[in-house]
Amino acid sequence: MPKIYSRNKIKIPNVIVNIKNKRKLFMITLFIIAIIVSGKMVLNAVNPIFDTLCENQAKSLATIVSNEQATNVMREHTYDELFTIEKDTNGNITMIKSNVIPINEIISDVAIKIQEEINNKGREDIEIALRKFYWY
Repeated sequence: MPKIYSRNKIKIPNVIVNIKNKRKLFMITLFIIAIIVSGKMVLNAVNPIFDTLCENQAKSLATIVSNEQATNVMREHTYDELFTIEKDTNGNITMIKSNVIPINEIISDVAIKIQEEINNKGREDIEIALRKFYWY
């Protein structure tokens, strides 16, 4: 006889459910399904609102931080460092030459300080007002 037929069979208990227990089981199952469906409907309504609020909060934070850090970095520099003005013998401007090294330093300093500030901010709390759920 092949081995597959000689294995132990799974024993499933024979549960006898009377009519009262069937009704309770049905009501509990119906209640659980109603809670799950209601939760899913609420989450479907909240997700687009939450995504929009998160995106707006992130844009606002990035704008504020980038403006602050650009201002802080530019306080340390003057425009004379960034450009060289060459004039002829009559005092007329013949050439405006940009100094690339200080400009690149400023660009990299701003980017680094913005990233550091965003990393230091951590998590921001976002609240959803109940009026956002209504259509008007």
